[in-house]
Amino acid sequence: MELDPLVLSRLQFAFVVSFHAIFPVFTIGLASYIALLHGLFFKTKNPAWDRLSLFWTKVFAVVFGMGVVSGIVMSFQFGTNWSNFSQASSNFLGPMLSYEVVTAFFLEAAFLGVLLFGRGKVPQGVHLFAAIMVAVGTFISSFWILSANSWLHTPAGVELVDFRFHVTSWSEAIFNPSFPYRFMHMAVASFLTGGFVVAGVSAWFLLRDRDPEANRRALSMCLWLLLFLAPTQAVIGDFHGINTLEHQPTKVAAMEGHWETSGNVPLLLFAIPDQEAQTNHFELGIPNLASIILTHSVDGEVPGISEAAPEEQPPVLIVFWGFRVMVGIGLLMIAVALTGLILRRKGRIYDKRLFLKGLTAMIPMPFIAVLAGWIVTESGRSPWLVYGMMTHAEGLTPSLTGPMALFTLIGYVLVYAVVFYAGIYYLTRVVRNGMLPEEERETTDENFKRPMRPMSAAHTPFDDDVDPVRS
Repeated sequence: MELDPLVLSRLQFAFVVSFHAIFPVFTIGLASYIALLHGLFFKTKNPAWDRLSLFWTKVFAVVFGMGVVSGIVMSFQFGTNWSNFSQASSNFLGPMLSYEVVTAFFLEAAFLGVLLFGRGKVPQGVHLFAAIMVAVGTFISSFWILSANSWLHTPAGVELVDFRFHVTSWSEAIFNPSFPYRFMHMAVASFLTGGFVVAGVSAWFLLRDRDPEANRRALSMCLWLLLFLAPTQAVIGDFHGINTLEHQPTKVAAMEGHWETSGNVPLLLFAIPDQEAQTNHFELGIPNLASIILTHSVDGEVPGISEAAPEEQPPVLIVFWGFRVMVGIGLLMIAVALTGLILRRKGRIYDKRLFLKGLTAMIPMPFIAVLAGWIVTESGRSPWLVYGMMTHAEGLTPSLTGPMALFTLIGYVLVYAVVFYAGIYYLTRVVRNGMLPEEERETTDENFKRPMRPMSAAHTPFDDDVDPVRS
């Protein structure tokens, strides 16, 4: 069987990007939460806020490190697997990635050191400022990266001359038509991810009666945040979908499993798309609802997948079901947030064990939703690398062979498996040991058989035995 370098290169990049995406989507939200905790401690001097900030800074450090390691690899793949694309888009993407490094990564790296190692060594105001700068840096970084990614979907401010993109308007290219919606969608997704992780871990601690004062505060804050953001994300998603319908109608048609252009389009809850036959099997839907959502009209016309030539159609089955996974988890998030509001009114938010267990089980859900959404976004653009201007095949490295692509793909999978295992191992240690009451820190952890030292306010996040760097 002949190995197709295009298919393998796409699988490789999809794997690396998917692995990387779960880290920044968490750290962006978590960095802002840590800055808030530092601000609350600075203002109130309540040690509960300090304990929370110390614990979540440990988590942030491990996840941030994994994100940096996995993110570096992506830039190398532009040259190894997609050299034609790199050369063609260098006038735009080269400066964009450089801006991200200069304005964001350096900022994060500089102040991250103060945040991690400055506790008790610099004034509290300086420590708070460092936390704020790290949070700001994560948003600046996401600005440049999402602008560049959005440009691939809705290219603007450029012209393609002799297979090379030339920038005609930097403002139009950076603030391309889909960027505002994509940026808001990912920003809210980051806060939702951070919120559900913090809420889930706080619930896990409360189930074990670990530092109830601090974790009740953390859980309450997160549930208020989720109550506001989960429905907000649905509204932003609606605007994003309308924008996508305008600029990438075939992608939206694939998301809806809609083959022929027509009005009164039902919202399909279940179907098995058959791309070869250009139809669906076993359809189950709600009449007219897709037209209402996408056009805000009962009989609104929605373009069909068949409007595009077969070779220009995305993989419908993947896009269709990826979208439903994302939306389904989004609805589940709203339900959990509303359940929290009901229990809060009944005064049962902290002692309803079933609800606390449910919050703990929700920890992986936002990551799955982000990955599903990312798959929908990127697969739905296929076969275009730069939508309507350059295909994946045109951007591939000409000298790349199937065996070469397979070898590097296997290498990435193996190395990333080790990185992921190590990261989860240390995160598990941090979570299991990080919020033990101070009087219990002289005990021996039964899972790792290592003594634990008491932690004073002057300790940095890496001064105890859950230090992932020293371990």
